[in-house]
Amino acid sequence: MPAGGGKVLTKLTIWIAVAGYFAGAVIYALARGRRQWDSYARLAWTAACAALLAHVACAFHFHHGWSHAAAYRDTARQTAEVFGLDWGGGLYVNYALAACWVADVCWWWGRGIRAYRYRPWPLVIGWHAFLLFIVFNATVVFEGGFVRRAGLGLCLALVFVWLDAARKAAARGPAGNSLGVAPD
Repeated sequence: MPAGGGKVLTKLTIWIAVAGYFAGAVIYALARGRRQWDSYARLAWTAACAALLAHVACAFHFHHGWSHAAAYRDTARQTAEVFGLDWGGGLYVNYALAACWVADVCWWWGRGIRAYRYRPWPLVIGWHAFLLFIVFNATVVFEGGFVRRAGLGLCLALVFVWLDAARKAAARGPAGNSLGVAPD
């Protein structure tokens, strides 16, 4: 286990990533095509992705000595503690998360806010369901105490915001994009 600074930095970077994820997702859902809001959402999303990458670097540096095998064993240990299953495959899910989030941020910056907003609805749902699954597991399933309560509250709040955005998009009809936002 790392000395205090490494442990604090590893936790701090993941909490910045989680906060940025929630801020970006909520702002994006509430923006309904308002460009300034979409810009704020993209900035929060990008900062969250950068914080996730910093968290991965901190975890590998301070906790696993840059060893994939050590990270796999630690993931298997944590999974066994929670589920009784000695399996480290969740590490690959985390690798997929980092790769997909970087690709998502690149899409948003490379293709622009408008193209990002007009992505197919199933892609939006699938991506956010995956992210919410990861955050729920990280904060609720594998944590306890305050972190669990805060994670559960944030996850529920995000679900309600997205359901409300989807309901409003459906009410506007098929003329808009994946969230029912009419073109400018």
